[in-house]
Amino acid sequence: MAARNKRTGSSTGTMPDNAGDGLHEKRFVTTALLFIAGLVALVAGATALVRGASRLALQMGISPLVVGLTVVAFGTSAPEMAVTTMAAIAGRTDMAVGNVVGSNIFNLLFILGVSSLIAPLVVHQQVIRQEAPIMVGGALLLVVLSLDGQIGLFDSALLLSLLLGYTAFLVRQSRAELTGGADDAFAEAIEAPGPRQWDAGVPVQLALIMVGLVLLVLGSDAIVAASVVIARALGMPETVIGLTIVAAGTSLPEVATSVTASLKGERDIAIGNIVGSCVFNSFGVIGLVGLAALITGGATLVVPTDIMQFDLWVMLAASLACLPVFMTGRTIARWEGALFLGYYIAYVTYLVMVTQRFGGVGAFADAIVQFVLPLTVVTLLVSLMRRPH
Repeated sequence: MAARNKRTGSSTGTMPDNAGDGLHEKRFVTTALLFIAGLVALVAGATALVRGASRLALQMGISPLVVGLTVVAFGTSAPEMAVTTMAAIAGRTDMAVGNVVGSNIFNLLFILGVSSLIAPLVVHQQVIRQEAPIMVGGALLLVVLSLDGQIGLFDSALLLSLLLGYTAFLVRQSRAELTGGADDAFAEAIEAPGPRQWDAGVPVQLALIMVGLVLLVLGSDAIVAASVVIARALGMPETVIGLTIVAAGTSLPEVATSVTASLKGERDIAIGNIVGSCVFNSFGVIGLVGLAALITGGATLVVPTDIMQFDLWVMLAASLACLPVFMTGRTIARWEGALFLGYYIAYVTYLVMVTQRFGGVGAFADAIVQFVLPLTVVTLLVSLMRRPH
């Protein structure tokens, strides 16, 4: 196997410089169709899984708010879990870790940005008080656990235990919300089952869950296979493919859920879905994939050096940026959404510049670190101090 440099994706040995030109048109079309088919299967699988699981959860007496923060959010993150697990089993840890980190960055910067541009997003008080700090804590813990360059057995068990504890806490909390008649927005979003709905029966709901899981496995397998071919053909490292193309593709359910919620005026759902998905990615996906790598390959989940030194910190910074933004009037204004979206564009631009070895990448990075970031911090602090109490 050819030796590969870190983020530049350059290779020595068996891989020629003009590998992208070496792909025959027919093979390229076949690979593109495989990738698209995988995305379609992922979205369809996530939709079926969320529909079946949410109906089943509501029939079991779980609060609609908790269903939105757990079942819906976790269900829309199922593609990340499926793709990441398949990549880890195949030994492609660069893509596995990159997909999780890239998905969280995409969720926080791109999806929140686009959703708030459609309409300013109202932030639920519980998200400010509870879910957002947990999301930041999960990102920080993932950074700390990755400092040694791997996610071992203890790390994986710890992450999964925290996710189970968080979910159990939310379920217990939902009992009080049910008796108090708390927020019904999530119930409207997932359309609580009625006697006339075709999926009101438990057997249908279980069938939807099973079909969703099968489609997720098939779709993730197709995406991993196609992404590897595309990465090698274009001379791009699998890390960057996982951070961008695969991360955006597997986040399509979150995009659909949050944008639809914004269009319907159910704006707190958009935030709850994204925050819950990030928590699930940090705790559940990394934890399960770490265990899968140990069970199937007998090795720990390796965190690539470039992700550990750069992308994990971008994810943490994006999580921290949500705190003052959420608290400024308990809304995400359009200008704040535009700021988030601009940062995501800058992040992807930086990855492309590094991968393609553009000469101005150093100046671009310096401009972001020395000018744009400090200006943003000052702006957010001023907005936070002026927020209504």
